[in-house]
Amino acid sequence: MKKLHLLSNAHLDPVWQWEWDEGAAAAISTFRAAADFCEEYEGYIFNHNEAILYQWIEEYEPALFARIQTLVQQGKWHIMGGWYLQPDCNMPSGESFARQILLGREYFREKFGVKPTTAINFDSFGHTRGLVQILQQAGYDSYIFMRPDEFPALPARDFIWEGYNGSRLMAHKIEGSYNSALGKAHERIGEWLDRHGDEPIGLILWGVGNHGGGPSRLDLDRIGEMMRRPGEFELVHSTPEAYFRELTKAKALPSYAGDLNPRFVGCYTSMIRIKQRHRRLENELYVTEKMLSAAALQHALPYPAEELRAALRDLMTAQFHDILPGTSIQPAEEASLHLLSHGLETVSRLKTRAFFALSAGQPKARPREYPVLVYNPHPFPVKGTFECEFMLEDQNWGEGFSNPVVCRDGVPIPCQAEKEESNLNLDWRKRVVFAAELAPSSMNRFDCRIEMLDNKPVPALREENGACRFRGEELEVTINSRTGLIDEYRVRGGESLLRPGAFAALAIGDNEDPWRMDTHAFREVAGRFELMDPAEGSAFSGTRTTLPSVRVIEDGAVRTVVEAVFRYRDSFLVQTYKLPKRGTEVEIGLRVYWNEKDTMLKLAVPTVFGNRGQFRGQTAFGISDLPEDGTEAVAQKWVAVLGETPEGRRMLTCINDGIYGCDYLDGELRLSLLRSPGYCAHPIGDRPILAQDRFSPRIDQGEHRFTFWLNAGEAQNRAARIDREAALHNERPYALSFFPSGEGDLSGKLLELEDEAVQLSAFKQAEDGNGYILRLFEPTGQARRTAIAIPALGLREEIRLNGFEIATYRIDPKARTLQPVDLNENPASREGANPHHAQ
Repeated sequence: MKKLHLLSNAHLDPVWQWEWDEGAAAAISTFRAAADFCEEYEGYIFNHNEAILYQWIEEYEPALFARIQTLVQQGKWHIMGGWYLQPDCNMPSGESFARQILLGREYFREKFGVKPTTAINFDSFGHTRGLVQILQQAGYDSYIFMRPDEFPALPARDFIWEGYNGSRLMAHKIEGSYNSALGKAHERIGEWLDRHGDEPIGLILWGVGNHGGGPSRLDLDRIGEMMRRPGEFELVHSTPEAYFRELTKAKALPSYAGDLNPRFVGCYTSMIRIKQRHRRLENELYVTEKMLSAAALQHALPYPAEELRAALRDLMTAQFHDILPGTSIQPAEEASLHLLSHGLETVSRLKTRAFFALSAGQPKARPREYPVLVYNPHPFPVKGTFECEFMLEDQNWGEGFSNPVVCRDGVPIPCQAEKEESNLNLDWRKRVVFAAELAPSSMNRFDCRIEMLDNKPVPALREENGACRFRGEELEVTINSRTGLIDEYRVRGGESLLRPGAFAALAIGDNEDPWRMDTHAFREVAGRFELMDPAEGSAFSGTRTTLPSVRVIEDGAVRTVVEAVFRYRDSFLVQTYKLPKRGTEVEIGLRVYWNEKDTMLKLAVPTVFGNRGQFRGQTAFGISDLPEDGTEAVAQKWVAVLGETPEGRRMLTCINDGIYGCDYLDGELRLSLLRSPGYCAHPIGDRPILAQDRFSPRIDQGEHRFTFWLNAGEAQNRAARIDREAALHNERPYALSFFPSGEGDLSGKLLELEDEAVQLSAFKQAEDGNGYILRLFEPTGQARRTAIAIPALGLREEIRLNGFEIATYRIDPKARTLQPVDLNENPASREGANPHHAQ
């Protein structure tokens, strides 16, 4: 007999048009009513996911929680999904998805003794293909989702979703919606039977949702009447796992390999403060775990698992699909920023604790030297430019300038003094910038000596013939002093890979909808930021003297820094270019004062590749081929354009510190920075989106800062390096001027990966407290070998990874062993789910 599985649920956003306390209240009342119906109606099953909601029930109504535990044991209440919550499914990193699963799975195992095998993200706005491998390695075999609402690329509603590395799982796209109107569930069932009478099996989700509610007595009675009528279909109250168990027996499934995007493309940019603070906590949490693991293994520092878990819950909550995408009300935005700041404060204190422990054994400073210690958390050498501030032992009230000289092992290295954060106009506080290579996973020691100069050095680079022309050892950059934009970017003597006018700030026509439900692209240029004239630019800069609006503000042995000031209507922009004397990476910084409405801000980077260019971007444990037709795309820490030049195939890469939206058309990359829609507003018929009888606050007004890192080179070489460079800029080495005591045991190199590309996604204590977890990832799509070396434990193991493969290991410090595990941190066979050891 044909079968229609009825999945009763109650979609309940923790926050959205309400704040979290109202979400908790709705969860309690919804779960209480559902428990009543589970106990009253024979055969009825209620399904719900999201550990955060169950935690609220456990804390605020423990008697109800105990009832639910009993109902789960009796099979009347089904724990589905098993994640901490339903996050946005594009912007969190691959590691964050692993933690959403791990945190939820641990909770449901401990409290209910269950392990769901179907993952649920009903309401998320699109889904990255990287989820497939993550889900498979976490023990899931199936996935249920709804959006994109219309997605003709899918071969069927039930299909096999293929991941980057050959991973596969069953997937079901919800028809219609995940909920039903009160008393109308039987109508949805009837409509489905009329449309799909020839199907052998089907799935319908029902229950009042979008603010809880779930089942109703009216719905259950009417569904009961339908179940008792004879017909071709057997109607059963069911679970996701039961549906997928029978699905493969009922029919063969076609395959689909790709992202499930785009949908609600405004969400890639709305509420940029949330997105940037989310990225910062993501970075700081994972880098702090790495430092604490190193400190605990070498110095017996107690690993602060509970404190880290509290910060992790802050991060997981902020990834919710109406918080991170920027579609909630303003009070929810403010609460989420507080939440993220709480996590950052927690992590900051733990990171400093790890740093001081890892500084043990460093020798005392010699007289008149200022130590600068830099901890590299990455398991590979890091070459770059590093910055640190420190205080002179006393103020210099004279006319001379105290110039810091950075030494390593007594040998001076390239360095320069730059303007410090403080504005005290006194020779006292110092900011030093130096170029160095840091040893992997270890503390690196530098010492600053002071040389007295008559005056602070002045920049040598000058504007000539309408341009600032910079030449380093491998790089040539021309900044047009009439536009303030980059006209040329040449690497190692090749042709410029940028067309003139690069990094122009464009005002794009937009509307009041933070989702932007009516389009997939932002292409209408309403205007652009123009260079201010000297008088206007100087007034904006706050100087009493008139300055050119393009000016060199720093110049030394390490880099040259050029600043330009722009205006568009009521908004202002300060843009800086940091040009390295060695290397090819240019840092572009923006400080935006945004006062526009119904407008989007994009940064245009025209390349020489034209319509021949290929557009790609980082996603969760993978690389997405992004649209090249101007469609708004979503990517994580970097995007790239590839194409042919007279010198061969080249790749232009751009790393960011907290944006996600972008587009590409006819060779021009546009990076999405800001929007200014209303809060939690979208089109409903022909009604105005916002109230027209009062002031309506807009998202993301005021001051914002962004940083980008542009680089280019031979395509294969760039592809191997970009992921590590993005990790370096996002999980930055920790630099601090600190005078060590000289006591304790000196830390050595703890961990090293012996290749040029493989990434360390996680290094943390195991959830059960037994040993430490290493998670690796191959980021280029090409199979490769590496070796994990842990000198302190006498361990070195060769590893083989397929392209885009995730590999997780447990370190046992006592046994000095390294064993493969799955994403749940359970043992995995070498031939099974995690075959990473080299043969």
